[in-house]
Amino acid sequence: MRFHGLRHAATLCILAAIAANPASAKTISVSAGTPDANEKLQEALILAEPGDTVELGAGTWKLTDGLSLDVNNVTVRGAGAGEGGSILDFSGQQGAGEGLLVTSDDVFLTGFAVLNTKGDGIKSKGADRIVYYRLRVEWTAGPKATNGAYGVYPVESTDVLIDSVFVRGASDAGIYVGQSKNIVVRDSIAQENVAGIEIENSFDADVHDNIATRNTGGILVFDLPSLPQQGGHNVRVFENVVNDNSTPNFAPKGNIVASVPTGTGVLVMANRNVEIFDNVFDLNGTANVMIVGYRYDHKDPNYQPLPKQIVVRGNQHGKAGYAPAFDGADQIAAALGGSLPPVLWDGAGDAVVLDDVGVLSLGLPDIKTPRSEAKPQPANLKGTPPARLPEIKLPESMEAKVK
Repeated sequence: MRFHGLRHAATLCILAAIAANPASAKTISVSAGTPDANEKLQEALILAEPGDTVELGAGTWKLTDGLSLDVNNVTVRGAGAGEGGSILDFSGQQGAGEGLLVTSDDVFLTGFAVLNTKGDGIKSKGADRIVYYRLRVEWTAGPKATNGAYGVYPVESTDVLIDSVFVRGASDAGIYVGQSKNIVVRDSIAQENVAGIEIENSFDADVHDNIATRNTGGILVFDLPSLPQQGGHNVRVFENVVNDNSTPNFAPKGNIVASVPTGTGVLVMANRNVEIFDNVFDLNGTANVMIVGYRYDHKDPNYQPLPKQIVVRGNQHGKAGYAPAFDGADQIAAALGGSLPPVLWDGAGDAVVLDDVGVLSLGLPDIKTPRSEAKPQPANLKGTPPARLPEIKLPESMEAKVK
């Protein structure tokens, strides 16, 4: 009986290995530059089976329609994201959707660029264990309100890895992860977007070793009302370079990020258990770090609008606060000798700031109090921080793809 049980277990392992790595897995190669390139590429994404690789040839693809993938365990691999690589150019896109939409699990996207989409660059929804690796998403004319909202945009997913991605020109967020769990964003560059990197309504995220530069705001950690998943928490922002976030806000009116002040380094709004540590900040004209409550009208009775247990420690602070861009900032700066300190807190919720820099509180502990009633004053937020958050661990199958 014991031998039979072992043999049964071994059989199950073999079957699982076959399912994960089908013997019939194949590579579907598609060439750029043909008149029917759009149709051929979409056909390849439809015909792909679990375990297959869709291989994009080098060259520029002039695409008029968005692409979609809904098959599990597929790799989409190009010849590189830079010049001479696989360039998916959507300048002639007829619809307003994303360039590529993924709605399946265990997908690996690597080695190509997506340019000038009417909507989002690459979006994945409900796609667990998705990997974005060595990709470029760019609106080549630079910051414009008519650019697509998001560069790379995974949402409603568990286990998300964004690694070595470059995004420029998004009118909302370059790298955005929303309503997801177990997330790593690393070794990427977000430049000239409204928000460089944004973690929204998500649980358990590590954002590290990135460069967020020349955005309106470098890195945002938000929690918003009236969404299926809320209560964002356990986010670590560390070992990033967040500098020169000086691009005037070009988000369309009505967008929540349209309120992000130009010159914001890291902005935390209405999250809990957020650690901001070992980052390098410089040349952020409003503040290197802002910690605020959600101060907009909403009708969600379950929403918690205050930041809680925010920790700022061990960061390097260069020049900040010399060009603050929120309402009333000029008067506050004038009263403080011409500039604001590197850390700005609106007075709502709680935070611990262990960096040896100045902290300004706007004296607005009640989120219903209008900003016009601010009573700015230096704040001492020294104290005992909560326990350190753990490192995010992704499945080994995901990490193996980028080794």
